[in-house]
Amino acid sequence: MRRTRIVAAAGALTAIALPLVAGAARAPFLPGMDSGERQLTVAAVQGNVPRLGLGFNDQRRAVLDMHVRRTLQLADDVDAGREPRPDIVLWPENSSDIDPLRNPDAAREISYAADRIGAPILVGAVLNNGDGTTTNSVIVWNPGTGPADRHDKAILQPFGEYMPFRDFFRHFSSYVDQAGHFVPGHGDGVVTADNVPIAVATCYEIAFDRAYTTAVRAGGQFLAAPTNNATFSPSEMTYQQLAMTRVRAAEHGRAAVVAATTGVSAIIAPDGTVTQRTGVDVPAALVSAIPLRTEVTPATVAGPWPEYVLSALGAVAVAASAGTGLRRRSAR
Repeated sequence: MRRTRIVAAAGALTAIALPLVAGAARAPFLPGMDSGERQLTVAAVQGNVPRLGLGFNDQRRAVLDMHVRRTLQLADDVDAGREPRPDIVLWPENSSDIDPLRNPDAAREISYAADRIGAPILVGAVLNNGDGTTTNSVIVWNPGTGPADRHDKAILQPFGEYMPFRDFFRHFSSYVDQAGHFVPGHGDGVVTADNVPIAVATCYEIAFDRAYTTAVRAGGQFLAAPTNNATFSPSEMTYQQLAMTRVRAAEHGRAAVVAATTGVSAIIAPDGTVTQRTGVDVPAALVSAIPLRTEVTPATVAGPWPEYVLSALGAVAVAASAGTGLRRRSAR
């Protein structure tokens, strides 16, 4: 009986200590901004929105205009030599809620911004599918040629982007119809811009291990994190999401670029260090050289298996402890 208790305690301690020890051992060897096969200059544009809260979607054209305007300002800074010319520009999620594939006016605005900055823009757009559903997409918009590769958000937010059991919940509240009718994409999370494969996880997807794991395994050389935090401002959500992105950067040994509509946008080194960041609720742009990396980390290779093993060890420890308690009560 005593031996069983010792085994159970050892299992529980191992489940707690093993990831802490492994993380501490790995930390000194995490790559920095000077690592990688080559450097790429990226820009994150934070256009801001006219009004915070749920009503920001009512001013879709104004949001697009603000992101175009801030990109043109960045182009002026590049032309004047105040900023280096980016190879790739990242706009936030919902930066064009007007479908630019169906709306020529929106397409012209985005094309003009891409031509002026002289680089492909990853545009966060809501696309209408013609059947009443929509996709939350990131489109590579090239200067001169327009739309190319795209990522359709695969992990959707329930009760926001879609409403599970909509007809059932409508009996209890009319607010269910404020939820969207988004449908998930089925890609691997990689888009290619300027011949660079980029791992994309949009907003809510960052919370799930499989989003970036799948994209990095598919060849993503840096992490793009477009997000829209206007609905949640002023809350701690944007800082929580930034922290999650820092974890993802260190997890996969990839630089990360966060572009948020209202902030915080950031440039994150492959070791999780924030090298640049914006304020909130202001237009802003960040420009930085980041490393492109193809080497994969143990976390990328292992995926969820360490979690499965540690969970199993914890379950065995709990079961052993419960069994010991039952035998003791039976003996009495």
